[in-house]
Amino acid sequence: MASCRYCGKEITWMKDGRKNVPVEGDGAVHRCDNMINARKSFRKITPTEVDPELLKQYENAINEKAKK
Repeated sequence: MASCRYCGKEITWMKDGRKNVPVEGDGAVHRCDNMINARKSFRKITPTEVDPELLKQYENAINEKAKK
């Protein structure tokens, strides 16, 4: 069995459509406060916020790696 990376509780991953959902031993969906707080802290950036030259550099690096 797996354990939650945020609280350490034993969980099992189940498929719900196309999503993987953490399920506790009693069958309930696992939601811990640490996981919810971590998800709230994710930062979304749009491509317009990043320097175009930096994006071009990343794209070139990805393309070079794909060619190898």
